[in-house]
Amino acid sequence: MKFEIEAGPYLRELAPVKIPLQNHVDVEPSGAQVVLAEPCDEMLKGIERLSVGDVVGVKCAMVKDGRSTIILPMQVEREGDMLYGTLIIPRIEPNKSITVELVDKSEGCIAHPVSLRQLEDEKRVDVEIGGELFTAYRYSEKYVRPFLYPLIGPFGRHLTREVDVEASEGFDHIHHRSLYTAWGDINSVNVWSEEGAHGYMRHHCFGSLVSGDVYGRICAHITWTDHYGKPLMEQIAVYQFYGTPQSHRLIDMVVAFHAKYGPVRFGDTKEGGIVSIRVFPTMAVVNGGRLENSYGAVNEAHVWGKRAHWCDYSGPVNGVWVGVAIFDNQRNLRHPTYWHARDYGLMTANPFGLSEFLGRGHDGSYVLGEGDWLVFRYRVYAHIGDASVGRVGLHYINYVAPPSFKLV
Repeated sequence: MKFEIEAGPYLRELAPVKIPLQNHVDVEPSGAQVVLAEPCDEMLKGIERLSVGDVVGVKCAMVKDGRSTIILPMQVEREGDMLYGTLIIPRIEPNKSITVELVDKSEGCIAHPVSLRQLEDEKRVDVEIGGELFTAYRYSEKYVRPFLYPLIGPFGRHLTREVDVEASEGFDHIHHRSLYTAWGDINSVNVWSEEGAHGYMRHHCFGSLVSGDVYGRICAHITWTDHYGKPLMEQIAVYQFYGTPQSHRLIDMVVAFHAKYGPVRFGDTKEGGIVSIRVFPTMAVVNGGRLENSYGAVNEAHVWGKRAHWCDYSGPVNGVWVGVAIFDNQRNLRHPTYWHARDYGLMTANPFGLSEFLGRGHDGSYVLGEGDWLVFRYRVYAHIGDASVGRVGLHYINYVAPPSFKLV
């Protein structure tokens, strides 16, 4: 099979592309490993609803741009009756194209394999890219909720604040644990704070843990409860980690809520984020960092409570300027989302806090009917420099409008 992939009017750089394949394509099982857990019924329902495919292996792809030829891995998965192949395009200049041909040879294949390693005793899953630790999914019940920590970006710099530190002077908001999901009013239960009669988010099971030459993936089932353990709703969390160089790290996130136990009301509050990041302290605006959104607004005074397609936090870490961005998906409820973003280092995508962002007379609460699902999708992008140096805008286009392709 041979495809032509077109850049369109944009520079394409380290862009994941997913292509439908013919069902008779022969795939090598090497290059990908799937650890099947014991998914519960809720996880199986979520995987089916979200069309999370079964990884079957890796195919090699010969990529030509008219001047050079390279071999890249294409990770193949089955969704229902279809096969899809995902590869990461290194670079296509604007208005140019490349050809991609599936081949059997694997010599010289360029890959940054993603390896997942579960440490059950420590209740975490380490994610390594190219043999280097990138992040870890932590699900111990000593924490109020699961989260990703650390988040290691360019030059090996940490992008998020340390989590195992007791609240003290200079360490505010202990519930801001690296990269996480939480909400401050679920049927009047606070599942954002870690004080008082707060709620909990409890990891229940894994659907699968995928390692591969193109991406790794964690599928997790999480139950939201009140302070006393009464379930409020279920969540399926999907994290897909791409095998890119350390200068450009990508995570695709799916956050899917299921109102299994009755209607779920997401209350109107600023205290929450469907995806939330607390950056490394020296990156905060108050310490010389920079907060910027897709419209060019800068820092809390102009970013907080405003809608934007993406938001980026950058700043110095041990002498190097690095950044991390959150991309809102165009299919999300109330896209482009509102942002609860602070100069002290917090950045969250908040679609429900309208009364606090816009003032009285606005009600951003949302009721999810019994049995219904609400799905959010995001991409997290870790990069060198600020939003301009990191070409955050171009990488957002890669996310919402990836390169087009056709069979040739």
